[in-house]
Amino acid sequence: MKTLSQTWFADGYIDFELKKYTLLAYLQEVNKYFTANKLYPQLADVIFHYNNIIAFRENKKYLQEHFPKKLTGVQLQQLQVLYENMIEDDDLMAELEDIINYSASTMQRTITSGSEIYEFVENKLTIEPVGIMPLENNEGYFFLCEGKTKNTWVYQYRLSMFEKHDAKYRSIKTEFIDVWQRSYANTYQNIKAALLKNKTELPNPAVYAVETDMSFPIEETLLPVAKRCLVRYITTYSA
Repeated sequence: MKTLSQTWFADGYIDFELKKYTLLAYLQEVNKYFTANKLYPQLADVIFHYNNIIAFRENKKYLQEHFPKKLTGVQLQQLQVLYENMIEDDDLMAELEDIINYSASTMQRTITSGSEIYEFVENKLTIEPVGIMPLENNEGYFFLCEGKTKNTWVYQYRLSMFEKHDAKYRSIKTEFIDVWQRSYANTYQNIKAALLKNKTELPNPAVYAVETDMSFPIEETLLPVAKRCLVRYITTYSA
């Protein structure tokens, strides 16, 4: 996949038509993935670049606050120097502002397209607990099932809390365990029983079934969406 550098809009020769071509080539590649219902990491990447240019547009004083943490201190310093050098050149700044304004609106349309796919997938998911739930549900397993297949992808999960800008958020880490074939004789309860027998480090885990009747790419779409939905589900029903 074509990629953009973190400061692509200001790298090298700053020319509107050149940067427009660079951006459109990148977004064309992203949209190919979206057409195949493959969201990640493409959607996250476009959002990163969108936030990047918006942060630069805001003002150099806010770079440290607005730029994603992906950027190192050295990169931030380079951007500040770049901004200081450009702000003294009215023609250069005007060209850069045209690039940024065009890029922001064009990226926003792509982000909207990806977000609509995300919401569609999200609305097709159902989450149900499997068996009796323990009081502590920050760690356990979830079963992921899609389409009409009997395949059941089993993952171990662990929720953790982190703070950002004085707000608390939950993150989820997952580990793939195995794929089970679901059947009348091998139900979710049977799979749960097998997990309890074979993985003794979690004697009383929370277990959830995440299902959809439709088929989506597992790694690129279904798993990332399912993880976010599961975090929200657990957070909601634990409140």
